[in-house]
Amino acid sequence: MRVLAAMSGGVDSAVAAARAVDAGHDVVGVHLALSRMPGTLRTGSRGCCTVEDSNDAWRACDKLGIPYYVWDFSERFKEDVVDDFIAEYAAGRTPNPCMRCNERIKFAALLEKALALGFDAVCTGHYAKVVENPDGSRELHRAADWAKDQSYVLGVLTHEQLKHSLFPLAETPSKAEVRAEAAERGFTVANKPDSHDICFIPDGDTRGWLAERIEMTEGEIVDHEGNDVGTHPGANAFTVGQRRGLKIGRPAADGKPRFVLEIRPKENKVVVGPQDLLEVDRLRGIKISWAGLPLPEAEAGESFECMVQVRAHADPVPARAFVTTDTEDDDAASELVVDLDGPLKGVAPGQTMVLYQGTRVLGQATINSARNRSWDPAAVS
Repeated sequence: MRVLAAMSGGVDSAVAAARAVDAGHDVVGVHLALSRMPGTLRTGSRGCCTVEDSNDAWRACDKLGIPYYVWDFSERFKEDVVDDFIAEYAAGRTPNPCMRCNERIKFAALLEKALALGFDAVCTGHYAKVVENPDGSRELHRAADWAKDQSYVLGVLTHEQLKHSLFPLAETPSKAEVRAEAAERGFTVANKPDSHDICFIPDGDTRGWLAERIEMTEGEIVDHEGNDVGTHPGANAFTVGQRRGLKIGRPAADGKPRFVLEIRPKENKVVVGPQDLLEVDRLRGIKISWAGLPLPEAEAGESFECMVQVRAHADPVPARAFVTTDTEDDDAASELVVDLDGPLKGVAPGQTMVLYQGTRVLGQATINSARNRSWDPAAVS
């Protein structure tokens, strides 16, 4: 195949490209320039898509003897990822920018351009597996190394995108093996730290970064019964489940810490309460997509057993799910409703829930609301 290897400048993408070359594919490397700040440099494991990363990607391609290009996707990244991140926080939701980047940049904009240029597939260093069934349909599955599995952030991929996705690290038993292979191949990135945090907020100060882009106004902090318990510098800087940074002077009656239960940006209000009120037993999600062909039960509106995961490194929990057109959101054509077998804590609107059956990724939806049977948000005025 003609394969476009997305080269992040890290060890995983370098080894993935090398394995694609070894498999006999005609490989071309491309690094995505997602920022127009050419002076941006890495600080250890913080940040990615920097000048340093671009140079590391070039050195890996040079070692492999494959062509190397840099494509400027900075404007698309700003609109589809950065601006979306700001808008979601402004609306009181907690987004996952890595999910948006995979959905709208790496497997939408990049894949679209690759196919237009005659490539058959895009290759990345993600730890996940694409399985082809006898009928030619594709499924997305967890990688062999569950500790490094990245199928959660790929849950947004569609069946058509899976047809053109190549993940050479799928069966690798550990990251240590990838690093050892990189060293054997002479890649300079063999011991390069993995990137963490949000790539466009390399110092990790999300609240400070948002404060420069969203107007923050002092407002009320109220408890779950509607009592005024303090003030905050701006509701948009908080997220559901947060404990630190509230700076409430008056302790709760039971002496226990308070947690953020809800963000109300229109009222500029933060609702707090005891930890047990963070437990939810039903999730409703919008913007549904299926990673492969949807289950027949899902298409028929029938319930089906699954496991649901709400964070990249969270443990999946058992549940039953169904798709309904009886939505709580006037703008949503349908919703994915997930009833949990056991409670989850700290689930925030805007997070992504990914459904699994065994190792297979079924699909995903953006969480629009979460229910706690012990507390009715409407009781707080």
